[in-house]
Amino acid sequence: MRTKHGVATRRRRKKVLKLAKGYWGKRSKHYRRAIETVRRAGVYAYRDRRVKKREFRSLWITRINAATRERGVPYRIFIHKLKEKNILISRDILAKIASEYPEVFDKIVEVAKN
Repeated sequence: MRTKHGVATRRRRKKVLKLAKGYWGKRSKHYRRAIETVRRAGVYAYRDRRVKKREFRSLWITRINAATRERGVPYRIFIHKLKEKNILISRDILAKIASEYPEVFDKIVEVAKN
């Protein structure tokens, strides 16, 4: 008696079609098209998990730069002075402090300046 793989095949296909749910046209209904689209979506997801980190760092730098320029110091000099004084605060925390606690950020800028 030969072995059939009906259950495994159906499960595999259902899994792919479930991932393709909501895609346009044949991409969500036909297995072949769904496989192509799901695979491509996975590539984009993998890539963009890394791109997201870059974009957030850029956003933090922009926010810190805006806050430091209001206080008369450009971003590059501010960061350089922090490193000279051995003050290790990550950019995401600096950006959060700058937007939510301006009085604390003022003190950090003063320490960096002097």
